[in-house]
This record gives sequence, structure tokens and C-alpha cells, in this order.
Amino acid sequence: LDDNKYIDMSLSGVGANVLGYADEDVDKAVINVIEKGTSTTLNCAEEVELAEVLCELHPWAEKVRYARTGGESMAVAIRIVRSFTGREKIAFCGYHGWHDWYLAANIGTEDALGGHLIPGLEPEGVPKGLKGTALPFGYNNIESLKKIIEENPGELAAIVMEPVRNINPEAGFLEEVREIAKDQNAVFVFDEISSGFRMNTGGAHMLYGVEPDMCVFAKSLGNGYPMGAVIGRGDVMDAAVKSFISSTYWTERIGPTAALAMIKKHKENNVGAHLMEIGKAVQEGWKEAAEKNSLDIEVSGIYPLSHFVFKYDNAPVMKAYFIQEMLERGFLASVQFYSMYAHTAEHVSKYLKSVDEIFCKLSQLNKEGNLEESLKGQPAKPAFKKMT
Repeated sequence: LDDNKYIDMSLSGVGANVLGYADEDVDKAVINVIEKGTSTTLNCAEEVELAEVLCELHPWAEKVRYARTGGESMAVAIRIVRSFTGREKIAFCGYHGWHDWYLAANIGTEDALGGHLIPGLEPEGVPKGLKGTALPFGYNNIESLKKIIEENPGELAAIVMEPVRNINPEAGFLEEVREIAKDQNAVFVFDEISSGFRMNTGGAHMLYGVEPDMCVFAKSLGNGYPMGAVIGRGDVMDAAVKSFISSTYWTERIGPTAALAMIKKHKENNVGAHLMEIGKAVQEGWKEAAEKNSLDIEVSGIYPLSHFVFKYDNAPVMKAYFIQEMLERGFLASVQFYSMYAHTAEHVSKYLKSVDEIFCKLSQLNKEGNLEESLKGQPAKPAFKKMT
């Protein structure tokens, strides 16, 4: 708005623009269907084509339902698994959005989601009758899941989890969760809204050799155009017809068209490998700059979804200063970095040069106690915080 231009070395459209902003191939496909018409009475042909592509990428899946956002897609998935099993309780691990089924975990507790992943999510407006229907367990903590099973034997509709986010699964963890779901006759659901199409073309779970009963995609699926998909086993997905799940805009053409173009380019260019390479370079650069300038930081996340935190009491002030100084150097940056196919080695090199310079100034100002005086504004106070 003010004619400034920046290189985005932060969230890349909150993780949606996996190829990059205004990708010419995706935009060309979308513009083509816009000119021909995007909404009709009948379903668009692209729905069928995308379903075939998604099931080809994931041979264990047989049927697909669509939505347009990640949280909405997860709500669809939960409705389907409850319809399929006739049960209400969900054991979950990870971040799954804002809908009632998920925030119900915080009803009448000391902030279950806070101890699990995200503090400060108030369940205001969520029916109190949902208390006890959403049960969190810890990643790589199989005992916490077993405890849920012991306290709710035969009552789970599903076990829902992100296959990976900040750390890799320990050997046997995903496999054991899979077996527990099977033993409990609960649907095993992978939420790949964040992890999908980052490390490979498709779901990250493919890299671990563990097949779910259902998988959910959004974010990167449309490369910035709203698109979500729920794929799954035929018998599970068929339960959708027993419930009312519908929306006018689930049949428009833009989302599926963008997804088809994104997947085609992603696969042809081995985009997952590029995202991993760029993310690894950034993480290693953070660590090197921190060590060089005597700063204590903690780096985490899979390479395409990288994070770091300043391990100091005044971390919010340090973060604010980092953002401020990166803007001065032409970078939109924070303590998170989501890699895009559009990111180049040159972008990373220039970015890390600035990181090194700012870390040097940060270290000096912090030691002198003059850091807060160097801020042009106040540190941000986020409405909610994702713990990493």
C-alpha cells in the first residue's frame, strides 16, 4: 500500500503459497476457467479429475470430499468419522483449527490445548455439552494415547493427528497409533493441512510408510487459492451420505483447477526436494549466525516449516527488533520461515547475511540493556500463540 516491496522470508501466505506468489502456471489455469465460468448448477469436471489425481497419489484412498479451507475440511472429516462409527469422542494430536469439535478440548479444563500445543484458545461460544469429546495426546508419547483408551474403551470415533510438524516421529510411534486405532475400531485420520506437499508430492505420511483411513489437505493444495480435500477409504467416506454435509461453493471450479495445476507443477519439478533444501539452508544459517554472535536460540520444525525462538526472558522484544530490522533490509521476516519453490539460493544468501548482521546488533544491545529503547513500536501481542 505504501509502495514498499519485500522478499517474503516468513510464512509465505500462512503456508498456502507452496510454489510462490502469483505462480504463472497456476494463475494461467485459474484465469482460463474464470473467463469460461466458475460456478454452475452441475459439478465441475475438475472435481472428478482432482479426485483421480489425489487417489493416484495415495492408492489406499478411494473417495474424496471437498471444502475450501483447512478448518472446514477438518470439520467435514470429523462429521464423517462420527457418522461412520456412531461415536462422538475424538483423540487428537496437533493443531486442527477453530471449530467446535476441536476447541471442546478446553471446556472445563486448565487449558488442555495450551498444555498440548496452543495456549490461550478460549472455548467461548462452544456448546458446553461437547465437554469430554475432544481428548488430546502428546506427539511421540504413546502412553498418553493409551491412557485415553483406558479411560474411554471402545468410545473413540477417530484418532486424529498431524503425522509431523516440529519434530520427526520416533521409530514405531505412528505404526503403534495406527494399530491402536485398528484395535479400537476407530478411524485413523492424518491432518496434512500443514505438512502436505512440503516434503514430497502428496502427504508427508507417505515418507513414513503408514497409511491412514482418511487424510485431510488444504493450504498448499491450491497455492493460495482456497481449496481443501478429504480423502479416504471408500467405506468410511460413504458415511458422508448419512449426514448432511453441503456447500454451494464446494462445486466452484477455481479451487480444483488451482489444485490440479499446483500438483502438476509440484510433481514435474520435484518441488518437495527444493523446499527441503531451502529450509535446511535457512535452519543451518540461523544456527551459525546465533553461535557466531553468542545468541541462545532453539531451532525446530521440518525444513519447509522452520521456526526458531530466542531463549531469553525478553524474547518478545528481541523478536520485535528482529522483524523491525529485517523490514529495513527489505525482508518480511519473523521467527518462522515457510519455504516456497520461488525461493532461490540467492534469496537465502542475502537473507542470512541480514540475519547475521541483526543477530550481531541484537546480542550487543541485549548485553547493554538498550534493546527496548531501539524499538520503533511495541512488541506484538498475538491473540494466540503456537508453541514450537
